[in-house]
Amino acid sequence: MRWTTCIFMLCLAGQVTAQSTELPSRVNLVFGIGQLTQKGFNIEGNLFLKRFAFDFSHGISLNLDNNQLEEGADKAQGLSIHLPWTTGFGLGYRFTDWLNLRVEPKWHKFELFQQGTGQQAQPFIGDYTTFTLGLGLYANWLPFRQQDNFLKGLMIAPNVRWWPRLSSSLDKDRLYYFNVRTEQQEVHQARQIGMVNTPFFLNVSVGYSFEF
Repeated sequence: MRWTTCIFMLCLAGQVTAQSTELPSRVNLVFGIGQLTQKGFNIEGNLFLKRFAFDFSHGISLNLDNNQLEEGADKAQGLSIHLPWTTGFGLGYRFTDWLNLRVEPKWHKFELFQQGTGQQAQPFIGDYTTFTLGLGLYANWLPFRQQDNFLKGLMIAPNVRWWPRLSSSLDKDRLYYFNVRTEQQEVHQARQIGMVNTPFFLNVSVGYSFEF
């Protein structure tokens, strides 16, 4: 059902905004700023052909220390969360040269640790993967596009994304474990990938765009 909804939204957007103006083809290489705040790294490649948008992105070593978590069960249980990788691709539609909407299937790996133990120390609690499918709305701003030198390709790409979790490798999306802090059995619910454990998040990427 969600696949159908996402595809329908893209098709509807294409019909509503269809224009006769041909858009330039581009290849973009960008790096996420938001991932740096989590001590991680993300690289993304885009291919724009006429009205179509294609992308692949891969992030590594994202960290959510316990003091960065939202109020809730994970924080109360003293968990720290590490994402060794998050990866996926996108297919979408270009409204204009600077605005596009994409359907994005993504996969994410989560590792759970007790607060303050470090990623290589015990107790390691467990790990799992999640699959998300959602939408991303992206702007591509070329502040120096009128320049006739290498500056013309410099790009800033703010974006907003809605990536709801559709499934996880956990049984019923729950991980049961013994917590050495609370000294009792606890349950961890598979997380959403966005801000404060929701499907939504904002980011800004910077990079370079090549027109052809």
